[in-house]
This record gives sequence, structure tokens and C-alpha cells, in this order.
Amino acid sequence: MENTRVVVIGAGFAGISAATHLSQQGYQVILLEKNSTPGGRARKFEAEGFTFDMGPSWYWMPDVFDAYFSHFGKQTKDYYDLIRLDPSYTVIFGEDDFLDIPASLAAFKKMLNEIEPGSDEALDRFLSQAAYKYEVGIKDFVYRPNRSIKEYAQLSLLKDVIKLDLLQSMSKHVRKFFKSDKIIRLMEFPVLFLGQTAEKIPALYSMMNYADIALGTWYPMGGMYKIIDGMVALAKEHGVEFKYNAEVDHIMTEKGRATAVRLKDGSTISCDILIAGADYQHVDSTLLSAEDRNYSAAYWDKRTMAPSSLLFYLGIDKKLNNLRHHNLFFDEPLGPHADAIYENPRWPEKPLFYVCAPSVTDDAVAPEGKENLFVLIPLAPGLEDTEAMREKYFHIVMERLEKLTKQDIRKHIAYKRAYAHNDFKADYHAFKGNAYGLANTLKQTAILKPSLVNKKLKNMYYTGQLTVPGPGVPPSLISGQVVATEVIKDHKSGVAFKTE
Repeated sequence: MENTRVVVIGAGFAGISAATHLSQQGYQVILLEKNSTPGGRARKFEAEGFTFDMGPSWYWMPDVFDAYFSHFGKQTKDYYDLIRLDPSYTVIFGEDDFLDIPASLAAFKKMLNEIEPGSDEALDRFLSQAAYKYEVGIKDFVYRPNRSIKEYAQLSLLKDVIKLDLLQSMSKHVRKFFKSDKIIRLMEFPVLFLGQTAEKIPALYSMMNYADIALGTWYPMGGMYKIIDGMVALAKEHGVEFKYNAEVDHIMTEKGRATAVRLKDGSTISCDILIAGADYQHVDSTLLSAEDRNYSAAYWDKRTMAPSSLLFYLGIDKKLNNLRHHNLFFDEPLGPHADAIYENPRWPEKPLFYVCAPSVTDDAVAPEGKENLFVLIPLAPGLEDTEAMREKYFHIVMERLEKLTKQDIRKHIAYKRAYAHNDFKADYHAFKGNAYGLANTLKQTAILKPSLVNKKLKNMYYTGQLTVPGPGVPPSLISGQVVATEVIKDHKSGVAFKTE
């Protein structure tokens, strides 16, 4: 295998994962990244003494990260220091109505019971089901390549599918256990990461509540980019070659195989096997010739994409009050904002938003006596993105943030950067400027996701948040392992080298 060259496009979580798994097995792996640093959406940048994580800010499912590094005989602590946040996060329902979510399960139950008597027992039942879904979903189903329905043909698996609540919505499922609006909103919050409303996300994803409540919210000291640092170091230990500022502009093919990639600078790199970890739609629709594509433009237009986001990276010249590490602002109704994202795409009138203040936990990400803020407004993909609109929404959320936390913030901003649809397109070729990939709706689950194999080219594969198992950091790590496993299997059987 040492003479078998694998080219991986995109140095995000999935691309680095796939590259490292294959390099460990003796493949010669070259990882191409269009940007100047690795990480994809999980890149970082530094300005005015502040260090900003550009994308993912939640460290959930620590067992998935542990499993990733242990596969290579390592531990997460070999690369970064991990701490559990307590409180996990805070939810702001209105002025003087803040709900800190404790890390302790006993304390969490006590808090729920104070809101809705008897909800502690309901939580036990809810979490029991969620734990089962997590065990089956994260330990089994997400590792399936979903190349055929036959993967689920065993009777035991069919029983699991039924017990996983794939046909019931998360919204209905939660309401079977809880009546309080606050608790319902709290339980539905994790599915917002999956790109749809609780009414359209399968109840399978109550496993996210298990990840939240039972497994906890963690933070790698130094920032989320420390994970990327660790993954890159591990990849290099196994011989992966990284090439930055290496944007692919065409995939060259011959006789049903990908033979090389052409970079924007005109150079070419040959390959025996090709894995696309870049945006699937961009690779399929732009980098490949029409006869080699998996899907039509009409197919992509019918996909339900996860939201885009308007992000603000803010350096504040003083320490702030009344903010935790993670802060969810639910002081306005979700319905109108959800409608503006999913049903009638538009800029929302009264957006919900999220604020991450990592400097509350980590002195390394901001100068002494200052605060690092990451502000996120989820938005529909495909919206017109202008500087005027960005500035309008900056003041909408900042006015509420200042009012609810009872302090001046805007006049203390030492650094400010906005990031939205146009940036996601420019930096990642993100389809419609999406931030999170493909929504995890029932019609886009498992075998109904875009295939991880190219149907026309025997030696080309896809990985990342637009294919199996789905969006998010842990699924992307798993996606890289899944595609690497399929490459090895096909290579050993000769499939990857068969020609038409």
C-alpha cells in the first residue's frame, strides 16, 4: 500500500480523519487545503491579542474524541487539556430570567423539578430512552457507510430502527415527558445543531440530550483549535503530507477513474484514490465534468440545508458581567425565527442568538482584563448578505445583549469582525453559504444522504458534513473513519482499481 497514493481534498475534521486512518494503514496520503491553515470551519485567527475560534465552539460527545485518538494509541490529553464546564451553559429567557444548566445530573433533576414538579422522574424515563439511542446510534449506526439498505437487513437491526423513533418527531417525543415550556425549549435546543426544527427532526436525536445532560459540555484549554492542532500533529506522525494554499479547480478522469487533480496554480497531482472532504455540492457540481457527477443541479436544489450564520468576533476591552462560557438567548419566541430559517427564508425580525465567551474559562484567548466574544445568529442559507444587513443585525442583538446583561458593551469593543454567507462561500465553497452542512431530516438520514462513493468513478469517495453520518464535529470525525474503512475494503477487493 505504500505506493498507493491517496489524495484528500480539504483539511477539515473529516479530511484529516480520513487521511490519518489511511496513512496509518500504509497509504501514501497527500492532504490538499485551499486555505493557509488546516481546520476548515474550525480554523482560528488572532487579532489585537485575542484568539478566536472561527466555527465550532461546543465540545460534546467526548467519547467520540477519545475513541478517535485511542485508535492510534493516543489519548486526548496527549494533545490538549480538557475541562468540564459547570454550569454547562446558561439559557436567557428574559430580563432577570437566567437558567444555569448544572453539570451534575442530580442538580439538573432538582432544577427541573422546581420548574415542573415530577419532571425528575420524567427525565429518568426520557434519558433511559436517549441513552439507548446514543448507544445504538453513536456506537453502531453512525459507523455504517449506508451504501445499501442491506446493511439494515438483520432482524435485530430492524428492531433497533423501530426503538430509535425514526418516525416520530423530536417535538412530539419531548412533549410526551414534559409540559413546561421552559423545559421543552431546553430539551429541543440540542437539535438546533442538526439543521431543522424539532417538528421535523426524528426523535432518534434525543440522543443529543443524552450527550448534553449525561456526558456533559467540555472545553479544550486554548480553544477548539487545539483539537485541530492535535489531529494535525497525529496525522504528521503517521506520514500525512499537508499542502496549504492548494485549491483544486478540476478533477481529471480517465476510463471511470479519477487520475489527478489540477490546482488553481495550474499544477497537477496524480492519485490512485481520491477522497473529497471539501463541500460535496461544490466538488460534485464544479470540480467534476458533467458525466462524472453523482447528482444534478435539481437534486441539490431540493436538499434541505442546515442554516447559515451571521457571526461576530468581538474583542472587548474590559471584563463583562452576567455571561457564562456558553449563553443561549431565548428571550424571543422560536417560532417566527424558525419560520424565517426553514419555511419562508428571510432575515428574521427578532432573532434568537448565541454568545460564547471562552475568556470566562480561558485566560489564554484574551489579553488580561479583556473579554473574547463569539456571537452567532442562525440564518437561512441562500440569503442576500450585505454589509448593511450585517450591521443592522449587529445592533439588534447587541442592544438585547446589553439590556439583558445590564452593561455597556458596544463602546468597549476593541476588535470586531463579521462573517456570514459570502464568507462561507469564499472560504469553503459552502453551498448557499450554509454553515452546518445538510439538515438531519428523516428524508436525509442514513441511506438517503448523498452517497459517500462516486457512482461513476470507481476510486473516488466523499466525506464530511454533507454525507454520512451527518453534520457536527463528532460525526465529521466518524465520517473520515467510515470512508477510510470503505477505501481499504474496496482496495483489498480490487474495486478501487477496476476500470470500465
